[in-house]
Amino acid sequence: MNRIDPAMPPESYKTYAIVAPKSTHWVDATCAQVDCAHYLNGWQSVIDETTELGQRQAHYIRKQSGRRFTEERREGGLTAFTFEAGQACFNAAKHQRRLDRPELYVVRDGDFRGNPRGTPIRQHANPADWVDDFATHQQGIADEIAKG
Repeated sequence: MNRIDPAMPPESYKTYAIVAPKSTHWVDATCAQVDCAHYLNGWQSVIDETTELGQRQAHYIRKQSGRRFTEERREGGLTAFTFEAGQACFNAAKHQRRLDRPELYVVRDGDFRGNPRGTPIRQHANPADWVDDFATHQQGIADEIAKG
């Protein structure tokens, strides 16, 4: 990640964030729950069966996947597997959907380098309080700059 080198130590900074943590705001989901394009429309996987990996993939599709497909042999050892709509894709284990929970409005001391003082993270009860805190902090910085 590219970042500008900070001019001051981390304890000189304050970080404002609006977050939806994966642990509390997201859950595993099915293809149908996330409107997965492969689930809705079907898909095609072209496998190179001249390689060891391709042979293992083709074997899995044919013998273990449990999915409905048609198979078309192509030149150069390629096989096109066409899967009909309405079945789980091969990325189904990675699908997640966001829960209907409000974001968390947090403020912590420090920056991306950490919180050297170990000050606890503060969570605002609502967005308006977070915005007010942020504006007050920004005004304090502007006042200090104006003093010279």
